[in-house]
Parts: sequence; C-alpha cells; structure tokens
Amino acid sequence: MYLIKTPLLLKKLYPNSLIWNKSRADKSIFLTFDDGPIPIVTPWVLKTLKNFNAKATFFCIGQNINKNKDIFLQLKADGHAIGNHTYNHLRGWDTRDNDYLDNFKQCQQLTQTNLFRPPYGRIKKSQIRMIVNGEWGMVNGEEGMVNSEKGNLEQESKTQIEEQSVLNLTSCVSHLKNNMPLLKTKIIMWDVLSGDFDINLSPEKCLKNVLKHTENGSIVVFHDSLKAWDRLSYTLPKALAYWTKEGYTFKTL
Repeated sequence: MYLIKTPLLLKKLYPNSLIWNKSRADKSIFLTFDDGPIPIVTPWVLKTLKNFNAKATFFCIGQNINKNKDIFLQLKADGHAIGNHTYNHLRGWDTRDNDYLDNFKQCQQLTQTNLFRPPYGRIKKSQIRMIVNGEWGMVNGEEGMVNSEKGNLEQESKTQIEEQSVLNLTSCVSHLKNNMPLLKTKIIMWDVLSGDFDINLSPEKCLKNVLKHTENGSIVVFHDSLKAWDRLSYTLPKALAYWTKEGYTFKTL
C-alpha cells in the first residue's frame, strides 16, 4: 500500500530533516526520477523532457551508473540535477546503519551531490541524523572532506604548491578545511507519488493521480525503470503537456 499524496501529518513529523515539497508560492513543479540510469527508458525520459524544455532531478542507483556511464554523463550534460539513491537500492529500515552509510558513500563517490533520496522512502532516524549531520564524512574521528569537489580543490591546491613552491602544503590544507563549509546533504522525499512502479495500476489511473494531486511546489516521483515503463511512457508526455498549458515551469532541486 502507498499514498499518492503525502499527508501533512507525515511532513510535520520531520519538519527540518526531510524535504517534501518546495514553495507553494512559485508555480513550478519539481519532477524527479528514481532508480536509473538504464538503457531505453532513461534516454526516452531525457528526450521527452527536452521536448518540453523541462529540467528534472534524477536519483541514481550507483550500480546502474557504473553499468551505464554514458547515459549518466548525458543526464548531466542535459542540465539535470543528480541525486544519490544508494549503490544497491537499500531499504534503510532493514539495513544496519553502518552498512547503509557505506552503501550511501559508495554511491556518493559517483554522484558527487548534496541530494539524497532513500529507496522506498524507508530510512531510520539514526540514518537521517548521520547523513544530514555529515557523519558519513568522518575520517579517523576527524571531519573529512564529504564530497569530491572538496577533494578536487584540495588536490588543485597541492598541485599549485608543487608548481609554484609558494605555500606550505600543511597550511594550505588547513586553510581549506577551516574556510570551506561542508556541503550539507538534503534528504529529498516527495509530495506526489505517481505510482508508476505499480504493475496493477493502469496508465490512465497513473496520469489521473499526478494531475489531481500536483500543485505549486510539488516534488513528483516517477521511475526511469523497466517496471514503470508502461505507465511512465503514457503518463509523462501527457502530464508535461497539461502542466505546460497550465503555465507551470519545471525546475531541478
């Protein structure tokens, strides 16, 4: 069983740590796609979004990124945002915290993002705390670089030092750590769940679900997966056409 529209009560249980929707004042929709990238489906989604000048956020499984690196690079080249969806699509409720965090980190090495969506929306409070607080970036009890961008900058500084012989390496690294804020991870949930993953749901009902419940600032979940294909291929172009006619814009998170 699943809910198409996330109840307000559930959102109030996690007022600060989880993001369910964006501002209702802005006539924008935030389309998200989970579980890719994969052949056929993800390229079709990219083409469909381009037809409507729409941007979206793709929460990618690390294992699928490694299998389909060219498609992943195309996601970024087309200007879409990338999110972490764990490396093996783990259900947080059924996974030990350390194992979950290791899987998160493995995907993070590929996605290099500050956006995370827990698979199935199932995540423990302890896992939320560890991810939001950056505990997954701890190294030997000290605060490590929590994203590769910082690592790249640190390496660039090292190279400059070697080439220019101007600064002391230790002082430069210390400066980076002291002056560069950690990239805070945002855990993205959703406002509207399309149900495209439900093989018992008709494509027509899937379309009705998203059109009925989507409003200003909605974060809408689709899946670029083979399981969702029958409903996704019917619903996405029709929903985009309807929302465009209604004056909505489509933004990344």
